Amino acid sequence: MAVKGSVGTIVGETNPLSFKFLINKEVGRGTYIKARADGRDWTLAQVEDIKRSNSAYSVSQLNDAARNYDSREMMIAEARVIGVGNGGRLQLPTSPARPGDPVFIADERLIKATLGLARGDMYIGLLRGYDIRVELDANTLVQKHCSVLAKTGAGKSYTAAVILEELLERKVALLIIDPHGEYASMKEANSVGDFSRYKVKPRGYDVTVYTPGEMAMNPRADRPFRFNGLNLSAREVSRMIPHESASSGQLGLLYEAIAALRAETDAYTLEDIIEQVVRSNSKSKWNLVGQLESLLDLGLFSGAETPAEELLRPGRAAVIDMTGILPDLQAMIVSRLLTEIFEARKRRLISPGMVVIEEAHNYIPERGTGNAASTNIVRTIAAEGRKFGLGLMVISQRPARVDKNVISQCNTQIIMRVTNPNDLKALSKGLEGMTAELEEEIKRLPPGVAMLVSNEIERPITVNIRPRKSRHGGVSTQIVAKEKQAAGRSAAERAVLAQRGRQGGAARRAPAGEKKSTGSLLKKVLGRKKA
Repeated sequence: MAVKGSVGTIVGETNPLSFKFLINKEVGRGTYIKARADGRDWTLAQVEDIKRSNSAYSVSQLNDAARNYDSREMMIAEARVIGVGNGGRLQLPTSPARPGDPVFIADERLIKATLGLARGDMYIGLLRGYDIRVELDANTLVQKHCSVLAKTGAGKSYTAAVILEELLERKVALLIIDPHGEYASMKEANSVGDFSRYKVKPRGYDVTVYTPGEMAMNPRADRPFRFNGLNLSAREVSRMIPHESASSGQLGLLYEAIAALRAETDAYTLEDIIEQVVRSNSKSKWNLVGQLESLLDLGLFSGAETPAEELLRPGRAAVIDMTGILPDLQAMIVSRLLTEIFEARKRRLISPGMVVIEEAHNYIPERGTGNAASTNIVRTIAAEGRKFGLGLMVISQRPARVDKNVISQCNTQIIMRVTNPNDLKALSKGLEGMTAELEEEIKRLPPGVAMLVSNEIERPITVNIRPRKSRHGGVSTQIVAKEKQAAGRSAAERAVLAQRGRQGGAARRAPAGEKKSTGSLLKKVLGRKKA
């Protein structure tokens, strides 16, 4: 006989980690339930699977038409024990649940206390199937790093922005590496979302967008981003020259030129390095000169340097918009930038904060999948950043191609839908407690739903991510509407396209006998230094 209010009765063999119960009321997969632990405290468990059977429909009984088939149907649920919330600490029961004991729907208070959902202050969404707020601790997330991993279209950039909104509201300084210009829209309030259900109000945030290229090439940019071009070391310069375009002899010539300058003067520029190389008697110097002149023409080392303290200010996001920048050059920029930020933070010259790297597989590729100049410094921040108040968030749609050393340092992992077998395998290796059931769940997650794995949460949970307060800038372009979009382009966008067309035409009209500069492609992408 069912106990009043119960949803089932424990049946069969039980153990401290799991039990089965006969369902007498509707219960779904993923539902949180409770039963008495050791006959005293409430144990929180979660339904992992449900099976329906009817012995009247077994093969051996199919010829017996006199049976009442419906009366013999039963549903059995398999439940995984989460534990007993005791004084804020999760404990597994020492004895299994008793067969015959009733099972009830878990109340909100027990769920929050047992899972540890009441410890944080960063609201990222609602526990799937419930109106229970999921809140993370801001200090823990920043200090111990975070990763957001999902296949394309699952909502990873949207989810990352939700977290960034919460951090900005808590005056955390953010530096965002943005390859596609998706985060400039955080300046503007959102207008799309179920704001009433999630109890959020649209708003914009303090965001400054920087471009390493020319301002005219990036309509979203607020300011140019520039490095200090004074007293560059041979190592710094060599990192900026594609190694396939420079021989070991030419790199040796570069080291000799800079060593000579250091012996002669206390301050030198990239122009001085070029002049010193030109003075060499080596016949191979001209290719190196061409490479150095290409760097000079970029303008990345000209004008006023962008100071590190400007990039990490409490409550503000500095976005380095890499739109239009070649991948190898992006990695070089990230390498130098993060090295300067990390060194400045170690000396307490800038505010603590968090570095956010979108499309992380391009900047910290897993061994065997690629190389990037930025890999070492990102690994260093992942390993040592927490000691100096510099957090890290990595975002990628290809978990298998992201450096595993970095992912393993992320205490908080937010995983959305992933279906690629290699990516699932990488996740399984990197996540503690990953089971076949969790892997299947990851493959089936709908857009906007994430699995949250954290040492601050007692077990992986699924979350309906709340609507963004700021406008989403990562919407995919609709190819079919291409003509209409082209007709509606802004004047700034039309100017950029016209400039690119002129650059392409100039390249096609180059005299046949003129030697093509090895740096011409970089000049086309970033533009020439203005006089």
